Amino acid sequence: MKRIILFLTIILSFGSLALAQSNTLKQANELYSKGNYTDAAKLYEKVLTSKGVAPELYFNLGNAYYKSNEIGHSILNYERALRLTPTFEDARYNLEIAHLKVVDNLAQNQSFFIGRWIQGLIKLLNSNQWIWISLILFLTGLICAFLFVFGATRQLRKISFYFGSILLGISFLSFIFSGIRKDQMMNHREAIVMTGVVSVKGSPDKSGTELFQLHEGTKVTIKSTLGSWTEIKLGNGNIGWVEQENIERI
Repeated sequence: MKRIILFLTIILSFGSLALAQSNTLKQANELYSKGNYTDAAKLYEKVLTSKGVAPELYFNLGNAYYKSNEIGHSILNYERALRLTPTFEDARYNLEIAHLKVVDNLAQNQSFFIGRWIQGLIKLLNSNQWIWISLILFLTGLICAFLFVFGATRQLRKISFYFGSILLGISFLSFIFSGIRKDQMMNHREAIVMTGVVSVKGSPDKSGTELFQLHEGTKVTIKSTLGSWTEIKLGNGNIGWVEQENIERI
């Protein structure tokens, strides 16, 4: 009897928690629709903390921060939504709009542009989607290999060889992309500048030489950390140190 009571208590507790979260999300949506974006953002943050991450919640939170003119927070949350769902077109569009308000307009060097293009391709899908593509292409490539060995005509064997080679090559790349995407999800190496103006130093020290400044919303890549300092790399290849409190990992 005691076990039954305990089980019912647990069920009721989870039900009450789910109802409270649902009400909080409803309140956040209502505040947003009324133009109270700051309070709406606080409630979206509360739902994310209690309910767990979801691309739609990050998207709503990004919208609330954008309306509050907190560009760093808006870009951070759009990026987090796309990190979970790379095909989230609304988040991608709003991210592009938010980027227009970022002060820093860093010129990209050519090598980085090529790297950016490859990274953009990898980020089109998540790790599971890439591994499924790899598996399907690999199996199709095996069928082509079978036709190459047992094909009735020379033309069929020739087509099967070339087509199968291409499929197996793309399958291998997809497998690599899957591993890269998994690593990106596990290790957050990208971050957003969250402070209005940040001084980038030549060494991890307040007395270090100031190399340049960055502004809120700029995206950086984290290279290493030392104490309360983080070494970052920019799209144009520049490298420097900033205090960790000025950036937040995506």
